Amino acid sequence: MKRFSGLLSAATLAAGLALAIAPAAAQQQQPAAPAAKQSSPAAVAAAKEILGMKNVQAMYANAVTGIVEKTKTGLLQQYLNYQKDLDEVAVIVAKNLAGREKEIGEGMAQVYAGEFTEQELKDLVVFYKSPLGQKLLVSEPKAIAMSLQYMQQWAAQFGEIVNTQFRAEMKKRGKEL
Repeated sequence: MKRFSGLLSAATLAAGLALAIAPAAAQQQQPAAPAAKQSSPAAVAAAKEILGMKNVQAMYANAVTGIVEKTKTGLLQQYLNYQKDLDEVAVIVAKNLAGREKEIGEGMAQVYAGEFTEQELKDLVVFYKSPLGQKLLVSEPKAIAMSLQYMQQWAAQFGEIVNTQFRAEMKKRGKEL
C-alpha cells in the first residue's frame, strides 16, 4: 500500500524529476527541437507570455544546477577518489552552463505555439489577464496541490480495501498473508 501511494507521489513530481534524470551526454549537445509545426513569431511571443503568467520557469529554474549535481554524483560513484576535484569542477561547469535552462522555456513556447493557433494564444493571453484568468493563475496551483493530496489519501484508503480483499481471497485458498 505504501508503495502504491509512493507511486502517486512520484507521479506528481514527474516533471521536475524528468529534468534531473537527463543523461549527462545530452548536456554537451543542443537538445533536439520539439516536434512542433513552424509557428509565427507572434504565436511564440504569445505562448511565452502565457508561460510567463503561469510562472512555469519555476519548474525548471534549477535544471542546470540539478543536472550538474546529478552528473557529479554519478561520477563520484565511479571515481570516489576524485571528490575534491569533482566538487570544484561542478562549480565551473554550472557557471559555464548557467542560463541554459532558458532553452526549456523556449522549447515549451514552441510546443504551445504548435498546439494552439496564434489567435487562440492571443485569446488565452486576454483571458489570463481577465479577473477570472487572474483567479485561475492564483488558485489553480493550490487546487492542483489539494487534488493531488486528495488522490494520495484516496489511494492509501483504497489500497487498504484492496489489501483486505487480497487477504480474504487468499484465506479462502487456505493461505494466510
